[in-house]
Amino acid sequence: MKPPKSIFDASDLQHPIEAPGVFPYTRGIHASMYTKKVWTMRQYAGFGDAAASNARYKYLLSQGISGLSIAFDLPTQMGYDSDHNLAAGEVGRVGVAISSLEDMGIVLKDLPLDEISTSMTINATASILLCLYLATADKQGIPREKLRGTIQNDILKEYIARGTYAFPPGPSLKLTADVFEFCRKEVPNWNTISISGYHIREAGSTAVQEIAFTLSDGLAYVEAALQRGLPIDEFAPRLSFFFNVHNDFLEEVAKFRAARRLWAKLMKERYQAKDPKSLLLRFHAQTAGSTLIAQQIETNVVRVSLQCLAAALGGAQSIHTNSRDEALGLPTEEAAKLALRTQQVIAFESGITQTVDPFGGSFAIEAQTDRLEAEALELIKTIEKRGGVVTCIKDGFQQHEIQEAAYRYQLEIEKKQRIVVGMNEFTEKETVAPPVLRIDPSVEKEQVARLKRFKANRDQARAQQAREKLVRAAKEEQNLLPHIYDCVTAHASLGEIVESLTTVYGRYRP
Repeated sequence: MKPPKSIFDASDLQHPIEAPGVFPYTRGIHASMYTKKVWTMRQYAGFGDAAASNARYKYLLSQGISGLSIAFDLPTQMGYDSDHNLAAGEVGRVGVAISSLEDMGIVLKDLPLDEISTSMTINATASILLCLYLATADKQGIPREKLRGTIQNDILKEYIARGTYAFPPGPSLKLTADVFEFCRKEVPNWNTISISGYHIREAGSTAVQEIAFTLSDGLAYVEAALQRGLPIDEFAPRLSFFFNVHNDFLEEVAKFRAARRLWAKLMKERYQAKDPKSLLLRFHAQTAGSTLIAQQIETNVVRVSLQCLAAALGGAQSIHTNSRDEALGLPTEEAAKLALRTQQVIAFESGITQTVDPFGGSFAIEAQTDRLEAEALELIKTIEKRGGVVTCIKDGFQQHEIQEAAYRYQLEIEKKQRIVVGMNEFTEKETVAPPVLRIDPSVEKEQVARLKRFKANRDQARAQQAREKLVRAAKEEQNLLPHIYDCVTAHASLGEIVESLTTVYGRYRP
């Protein structure tokens, strides 16, 4: 591990120190930042069936979260219904199982959708989950202009780092642009994508790679929308980002500043965006699950606290804090509450919200910001010289770079060049196993049985006709969102909609 520079001075600075809230937004996208309103506190949650997750969301709301963040199980993420043979054993394990409009109605029951924003971490099936959400809100009589939230909808990073894909890159990018176009008219306050570096970092990337690969993906989505004929200032203000918060405190603060500045410059200089909102890198941050350890899990509370503080000092618009027990399983209710309290203590007791960009002008922070921006821009240019994001994904470029970085990081841990307290140093013999949240196997059986009843009791002809219209629209390259909406309201299931689209697009195999 290369030792960091230990002393910085004015000679290290390469950029002027601008005020917060002005281009290129290094010091924050708002002039007042948290002095008027703190960041949105989201706690990513979802497990078992829709009813169990609905109960957890109500509990978290009662404890002070200010936005929902829904986690979906692997079958839902990959486009399989809970009753599919490939879903067996995975239903409700790492998130909530949503296969139908009935499921979505249960998970959102009695939640004030017109008062809170909802983030949904879903990519391959983002268009379907969005339509299920809209259909549920329509059923509740909530005007679409009052709906606020974010659909992750970032399929490119799935090929790079995460692996929950359904369709090949070309059709997937087309669906992403469909969401942009549809929401611009139908759901004006919805963030149409959350371009994610989180999973890139979780896979083992460096901070520079996280910035570069994330912004490169963002540029690819901008190009796809422009090719659709959408004006830059009509869709760019609804783009948002999602970053990891790792352990190197000062580097992480600088990382957010560098990403924000670089994105503003790219949007202004490359695409001539005129609306200031088109230049803003608005982002959600989540503390790093990959840094949590199974030994001495109380030390994870300290890691999460430092990471949350770095996200706040870096200017995040919303934050999720991981729970201390996530190296072992899904968070228990007690651990989830403590994770939320961590945010609340930092927001309301630390005093950092009284000052806009407290680290602005720090020689160390400004120099690191400059370095990260320059190195990330070089890597973005490398991707473009190699043919762009999709070509590089097919060649395995990003995947290889991340694997190499992850390997180097692991070697440093094994050689004790990087100390992880409680794991490779200052270890103890654990005597009492901490409580772990376990999903009752009966949840899967009940979910499958309910889904089968849902399918059996619907108007079969109406559901089939909606699916056939969707296939025709896909072949004609129409915007698919209105047709997907018709499918979900005709009670076609998520898996059936994906199955219909695979007859046109195929399923992706790496």
